[in-house]
Amino acid sequence: MKSVKISLNSIDKVKAFVNDVTKFDSEFDLVSGRYVIDAKSIMGIFSLDLSKVIDLNIHDDKNLDYILDVLKPYIVE
Repeated sequence: MKSVKISLNSIDKVKAFVNDVTKFDSEFDLVSGRYVIDAKSIMGIFSLDLSKVIDLNIHDDKNLDYILDVLKPYIVE
């Protein structure tokens, strides 16, 4: 599992993010405080506080480099 910090601070960014993660068969979790949401659930994402940086847990070790490359626009350092 790999964990990265992402920012989803607009509606368009959320829609694009969900479209990108649903392309993969892997599991993705968004963690904000004590909430853990399936990253493929657009309704779940909108239940989070999107003004803050969110942790994304990627449960895939084989395609990790490709996944990180696709998700690069959302990752914050």
